[in-house]
Amino acid sequence: MEKQEAIVLYPSPPIGHLISMVELGKLILSQNPSLSIHIILAPPPYKPETTAAYISSVSSSFPSLTFHRLPTVEPPSSTKQCKHHETLTLEILSLSNPNIHRTLLTISKTFNLCAMIIDFFCTAVLDVTAGFTFPVYYFWTSGAACLASFFHLPTIHETTAGTNLKDLRSLLTIPGVPPIRGSDFPKPVLDREDDIYDAFISMCKQLSKSPGIIINTFETLENRAIKAITEELCFRNIYPVGPLITTGRNGDKNVENTDSCLDWLDSQPEQSVVFLCFGSLGLFEEEQLKEIAIGLEKSEQRFLWVVRNPPGLQNQTEPDLESLLPEGFINRTGHRGMVVKSWAPQVPVLNHKAIGGFVTHAGWNSILESVCAGVPMVAWPLYAEQRFNRVVIVDEIKIAIPMIESETGFVSSMEVEKRVREIMEDGPVRERTKAMKNAAELALTETGSSRTALTALLQSWSPKRSS
Repeated sequence: MEKQEAIVLYPSPPIGHLISMVELGKLILSQNPSLSIHIILAPPPYKPETTAAYISSVSSSFPSLTFHRLPTVEPPSSTKQCKHHETLTLEILSLSNPNIHRTLLTISKTFNLCAMIIDFFCTAVLDVTAGFTFPVYYFWTSGAACLASFFHLPTIHETTAGTNLKDLRSLLTIPGVPPIRGSDFPKPVLDREDDIYDAFISMCKQLSKSPGIIINTFETLENRAIKAITEELCFRNIYPVGPLITTGRNGDKNVENTDSCLDWLDSQPEQSVVFLCFGSLGLFEEEQLKEIAIGLEKSEQRFLWVVRNPPGLQNQTEPDLESLLPEGFINRTGHRGMVVKSWAPQVPVLNHKAIGGFVTHAGWNSILESVCAGVPMVAWPLYAEQRFNRVVIVDEIKIAIPMIESETGFVSSMEVEKRVREIMEDGPVRERTKAMKNAAELALTETGSSRTALTALLQSWSPKRSS
């Protein structure tokens, strides 16, 4: 009896990477329902946002998606003290290689593995896949402009004469990317003395050796960057199949928060509310939270604001709003604002007719969710590649305005007030965002660019397929 064909997906542990990889799996199944898809889950390097209920929900709805949890591994104590969480992530993923090898062998006994798709952070797995015959593709969970910059990073490394990116005074010229400061790159590559710097350069060099890279974007959104990768950077096997976003994460979040947020929005005028939400890792010190509150109050705009505990109070279950926010703030703004503790259902909120603007950390998933909802953004980056994303969505795609911080990273209440007022006005950013929403919908149609790219991807690892 012939084995069933299967592919293996290997996401990086953070929830945003996992969710977009699962959405890719769902998309592939929509075109090839006879496939079996196996998702390998590496142990998280730090206390994670729980994924158990999310995975259970996906498994029950999509039985062709099978999850394989790898055993916990213990990194060296020196690694645990590292200053970049990416360092710990890479160490965990590298130490997991023997377990991945055993998992791949087990799967291959029952299934015919025709491809493996890995996250950029999972590059170390290439050391154990060499003995298998299936091709290994990358899934790039950020945008095409970010991918272009990582293709170009080894060249920047060689041509900047030992200077750290954070210290470069001139703007960098990268194919497909607007002029950008070196300091807007992710923190792990800002300083050559960091141990993780060399690891990133090495992983970037592997990108061009891949048989293909799948990108969570679409042609109209990042046409210049996609063209630059294929023509100027000479890598033609890219597959922009996005936008891949989730419609919700059933079962693993606060139902009461969902109902209260949406019920409150139902009572607000159309496009009158600014939504402030900063991702699962987006945390502010108490002083900054108070400054945001002052700015919101002075803006006189309607708002829905998700407040999380400051970094030092993460062990507490819920934030104490009375102590974290200015005295009397909730009472004074209660007629036009709502403060939610810790979490809100971001996708349903963004798609609610009452939402008119989004203050976001500019994570790529959040950007795509905002685009698909047609909501313009204020970009306030906090970590990862978000500073880079801000440059792209403000200067290149023009679907956002920037939140400008001081040299220390602090944002004043005056800046919050100014940007909140600005994003709620009608103007070119709002019109551009609405146009991108329409383009996203078109890309996902049967004859759209993303569906065409998906078809090409599936044919690349199994040419006998016609779709």
